[in-house]
Amino acid sequence: SAPVRHLRRLAGVGIVLGVALSTMVFVMFPRDSVLGGGQAGARRQRPCTGLEGAAMQFDWDLVARAVPLLGTGLWATVKICFFAIIFGTILGFVLGLASMSRIAPVRWAVFAYVDFFRGTPLLIQIFLVYFALPVIGVSLPEFWAGVVALSLNAASFIAEVVRAAVSNIERGQTEAALSIGMRQRQILWRILLPQALRGIVPPLTNELITLVKGSALLSVISVYELTRAGQAIIAVHFAPFEIFLLIALYYYVTISALTWLSRVIERRLPVW
Repeated sequence: SAPVRHLRRLAGVGIVLGVALSTMVFVMFPRDSVLGGGQAGARRQRPCTGLEGAAMQFDWDLVARAVPLLGTGLWATVKICFFAIIFGTILGFVLGLASMSRIAPVRWAVFAYVDFFRGTPLLIQIFLVYFALPVIGVSLPEFWAGVVALSLNAASFIAEVVRAAVSNIERGQTEAALSIGMRQRQILWRILLPQALRGIVPPLTNELITLVKGSALLSVISVYELTRAGQAIIAVHFAPFEIFLLIALYYYVTISALTWLSRVIERRLPVW
């Protein structure tokens, strides 16, 4: 019901704001300034165990220094996912429409592509693009190898979304358009795709969210995205708890913003 949806939305916004404000408070006011110099020094000298020890060892100064460094990694993640969703959407639309072709070999080729990329782990696909393609003479930098791997993976899912959305439109509309002399291309662009768009946008946004989370795997090929930036900081300061918690906050806020944007776009789409 509408009241329940509003309560869930308010609860989600409250959680995001609460976590963000808590992080800002601790970043702006390190524990030394809150506890006082002498008290903080005394607490640092006293051995602590359990939850108290974990709280005492939490390095807020490192968190403050890590914020801009992780911001650089987040910007790289955004660029990677932007290119991946653009290329993946274009290829996915082509494959989705080709899967409904009257030419059987074309349908079989699309089915094999979709079945392979949906049936294998994204990490293996990243390795294939980065390590296997140079064997046949195609060598890509880390950034673009990650973009290509994510694009190929996204295209396989988007192709099925497009095929399902177009297939769900009543066949009578196509027959009526043919009866008045419209060509197949005109039927596709003027009748089928406009109606299918509303059913495509929500899964497309979900795929973008999946790409943002899946981009963390690109750290294994040394792409300097958000997770890799955090790993670099941890390698120097050995503070995994603080950095991974901050990385999780970056991902959560980014995905929450994408979810909100998807709802806004979906509400503004015309209803046919």
